[in-house]
Amino acid sequence: MEALNLAIIGDAWLRLLEWDSMFYLILGTIIGLIFGVLPGLGGTTALALLIPFSMGMDAGDAIILMAGVMASTPTSGAVTAILLNTPGTAPNAATTLDGYPLAQQGKGGLAIGAAATASGIGGLLGIVFLIAMVPITREIVLAFAPPEFLLLAVLGLVTVSLSTGKKFVKSLIVGLFGLIIASVGYHEVTGEERFTFGVDYLWDGFKLVPVMIGFFAVSEMINLWAKRGSVSSGGDIESVNLKQVFQGCLEPIKQWKVLLRGSAMGTGVGALPGVGGTVAAFMAYTLAVSTAKPEDKESFGKGNITGVIAPESANNAKEGGALVPTLAFGIPGSAEMAVFLSVLILHGMVPGPTIMTESLDIIWILIAATVVTGVMASIITILAASSIAKLTFVDSRTLVPVVLAFAMIGSYSLDNEIYDVFTTLAFGIIGFVFMRFGFPRISFPLAIVLGPLMETSYFQTLRIGDGTLSILFDRPQSIVIMLLIVGCVIYYLKGFMASPAAKEVS
Repeated sequence: MEALNLAIIGDAWLRLLEWDSMFYLILGTIIGLIFGVLPGLGGTTALALLIPFSMGMDAGDAIILMAGVMASTPTSGAVTAILLNTPGTAPNAATTLDGYPLAQQGKGGLAIGAAATASGIGGLLGIVFLIAMVPITREIVLAFAPPEFLLLAVLGLVTVSLSTGKKFVKSLIVGLFGLIIASVGYHEVTGEERFTFGVDYLWDGFKLVPVMIGFFAVSEMINLWAKRGSVSSGGDIESVNLKQVFQGCLEPIKQWKVLLRGSAMGTGVGALPGVGGTVAAFMAYTLAVSTAKPEDKESFGKGNITGVIAPESANNAKEGGALVPTLAFGIPGSAEMAVFLSVLILHGMVPGPTIMTESLDIIWILIAATVVTGVMASIITILAASSIAKLTFVDSRTLVPVVLAFAMIGSYSLDNEIYDVFTTLAFGIIGFVFMRFGFPRISFPLAIVLGPLMETSYFQTLRIGDGTLSILFDRPQSIVIMLLIVGCVIYYLKGFMASPAAKEVS
């Protein structure tokens, strides 16, 4: 078995040396850097737009392309967070706390160098965690049955909603909406039609790709068009120079303890279904502040380079952690992973026990591509920081039509079906409405992917338990997961009762 694994690992690395694989790896990296630096877009939007274009590709090449996007997006998002006080992706928000003050002090290059290096090394450490988990993942999966998969799906929705803080209930509402959308079409077990309203197009339910493109890419473009102007309208790009950037690259090495703690926080939090990089980044930042020397604590928020290293190392390290529940259980570790799940499914790979036994070669290709992309993205960001930042000044009147055109072409090219375009537009409007009323959208892709799993696991659990759910209380694995769910709800209620809103009601 070990010899077989070594052969698979070797083949995965050799695959990256092929010309077509190198092309897709570089293309994915560039696309990820561009979408990461444009606030509001990020890896989720990039992946959603690329799904239809990957349909005709070899499965390995498709995974390499997507790995390039996922591993590079968090790195470039730090550039605008530092220079323009505008995070490229949500997790980069923690970087603005000390990154932007450094830029105001004329040390923007120092902060970018530190962020890019911390992000690259953090990503490598996260992948080391994933590699360490691969040999034992099969044994873990075998300990889980339909009752556990049902509860894990519920836990994923609860934890992702909990990560939105005060918007916990709103996030659950969005998740419920996602489950309703996932239930359209034929019943997973009985084969009956549901919510089709006589429309033939809905017999197989809403197609995942048009829905994802609309809910993320189109809604973001509608929002950007409504704002007018460019993505960013301020900041000091001229503070970046190559010498200063290289000096910043040495800072994470000097503060290796902060780097390791941030990476460990990122991988640990990333492995929790649905929590994502934003929570990991802010937790790493909080940990850095709490463990700093008393005389240094006051400098945080005013331009402390440690406040850049900690969240950026956690931000990229969380990718390796998030892949564990995504691959092993089919439960996305983040919204980005939820979209990535659809890529795996569209290419005939079923996340969970199947992929860990039948598609191990794809997993190692994913790991190899992620490692190379993480290093490549950091180097490109270091060398082209000022040029990348200028993308945020592209007027929305130019950017929006281009992205929308790709979105519509991508939806239509899936099956040459005009109704797919209508679906994309409809969910784009729905996503925009959710944004306008402050509803977190992260739980929607999680729900629409987990919906079929929850339904199938529910009926399988009933059959195993002779028509009851009593089996949930007979298995220690199920009891542990139920306790985690209850703990999450209690945690939210405790925070809500301590809030000013609850005191006013009482």
